[in-house]
Amino acid sequence: MTVFARRARASAGRMHPELSLVSYTLLGHLEERGGCRATDLAAHYALDKSTVSRQVAVLERSGLIERRQDPEDHRVQVLHLTDAGRQILAQVTESRRAAFQERLTEWPQEDLERFAAYLTRYNAWTPTRNAG
Repeated sequence: MTVFARRARASAGRMHPELSLVSYTLLGHLEERGGCRATDLAAHYALDKSTVSRQVAVLERSGLIERRQDPEDHRVQVLHLTDAGRQILAQVTESRRAAFQERLTEWPQEDLERFAAYLTRYNAWTPTRNAG
């Protein structure tokens, strides 16, 4: 798993030099959720709020995300992707997809199906759902 994580970090840098794996992950979460608060990001990834704050600041300075006032609670700021953020996320996602396709192109169908089933199972695990 450590090798897998190292490769993921390295490949993120190759896909877009200005976008770390953490930044890519945060952008993907914001896209999936349609925006969220920085505190929600910290809670979701079990990170310290200051760590998320630094990452958010970098993404804001890069013009990839923006803060908007929550229409229901004007005291709350919600993070959203900018058009530039959506564009870079789409580029990196497509590059990653192409890299996976290239890497798996010679795998037999049976191996691909088994691998997909294992990934699905791995990603479905949650501590609360599977606690003993």
